Amino acid sequence: METSTSRVIWKGAISFGLVHIPVALHSATSESGLDFDWLDKRTMNPIGYKRVNKKTGKEVEKENIIKGISYDEGHYVVLTEDEIKAALPKSTQTIEIESFVSAAEIPLAFFERPYYLAPIGKGDKVYALLREALVKSQRVGIARVVIQTKQHLAALMPDGPALVLILLRWASEIRSIDELNLPSSATKSAKLTTPELSMATQLIEDMSAPWKPERFKDEFAVEVMALVKKKAKAGQTEFVSQPEVEPGNTRTTDIIDLTALLQRSLRGGTTKSSTAGKTRSTGSHGAKQTSKSKAASRRRSA
Repeated sequence: METSTSRVIWKGAISFGLVHIPVALHSATSESGLDFDWLDKRTMNPIGYKRVNKKTGKEVEKENIIKGISYDEGHYVVLTEDEIKAALPKSTQTIEIESFVSAAEIPLAFFERPYYLAPIGKGDKVYALLREALVKSQRVGIARVVIQTKQHLAALMPDGPALVLILLRWASEIRSIDELNLPSSATKSAKLTTPELSMATQLIEDMSAPWKPERFKDEFAVEVMALVKKKAKAGQTEFVSQPEVEPGNTRTTDIIDLTALLQRSLRGGTTKSSTAGKTRSTGSHGAKQTSKSKAASRRRSA
């Protein structure tokens, strides 16, 4: 069943073996922080950002702006729009699972942003099959997915009745803890005594409670919004006319339900077989990236 309470980011499929599960991607979070807009106090018009030459301080017209990447101190490599577009990952609308790992193996620093996945079309049974198989095997799927022209590494994991897609950071984005001066993880090397460890453990037990996230609130946001409501109630508001913004389009694609291919997937071994390639082409998912384009994607994401 398709979720109706949140906006669909895109529709595509989870792919493992020769099986495709049609799904819709929904954001699992909402921005609840404060967003202070800049206003011109003389006219109450919103203030935007200008493209300014940092040396001259003058505004630069859009047609005179090119893109470059710093290669060495003071030296840039300039790339054309065509060169950048050629390096972009191909959007296949597919969450391509490449392997399954234990969730405990993924360091916390890798986790970035969660999304909910909901089955669409006739994907309910296969969706439930993958979810329960992940629960039983205690594994999570490691996949690549393209969202808004950017390629991401992601972990697909079960969470109650839902499958959650969590975007992961690339290994090149994670700083090594070797740079930090950390105490040893061995009890003796850290000079911890048995009584100290026992008392600390007891204190943790005494302070333990069921996880109830609603107990924790952003106190600054609560205070500011209380002030906003108070001033609004007193009529202390200003009218600000906003420029119109055209809504974007959500890209969709039709996906074929392929539950019957589970046995063929087991016989074929991996999705890299010729049979898998033919099956995906009939499902409008496009070819896999070459190793060269994947490397380019990793460097660009880093």
